[in-house]
Amino acid sequence: MVYTLDMKLTKKQKIMLDFIDGFIKGNGYSPTLREIMRALGYKSVSTVAKHVDNLVAAGFLEKQDGEVRSLTLSSEKKEVWWQNLAKEIKKREAEDNEKSRSEVEILKKALEIVRQ
Repeated sequence: MVYTLDMKLTKKQKIMLDFIDGFIKGNGYSPTLREIMRALGYKSVSTVAKHVDNLVAAGFLEKQDGEVRSLTLSSEKKEVWWQNLAKEIKKREAEDNEKSRSEVEILKKALEIVRQ
């Protein structure tokens, strides 16, 4: 959900970030590595830990070592993503054609949703 448009995520990374984001929004706290493993069908917690560490290193997640349920989406990446979405809206508004106007409306609704 809250990724920069200029960085490429693998399919598995995107799925994991979406799961973590949805879990936090639904429960008010982050999932454990074991919960991620079960939900996404991984066979070992160490595999999940490696993926999480890679997302932390890339700046998409933040965590406190030694703390359970300490995963959070990086607020820095959220801000960048919102800025990129706003830039995309302005770019399409400047194009001023039927398709762009339709896309602008969709992007504005998306921006409104993610800011909630």
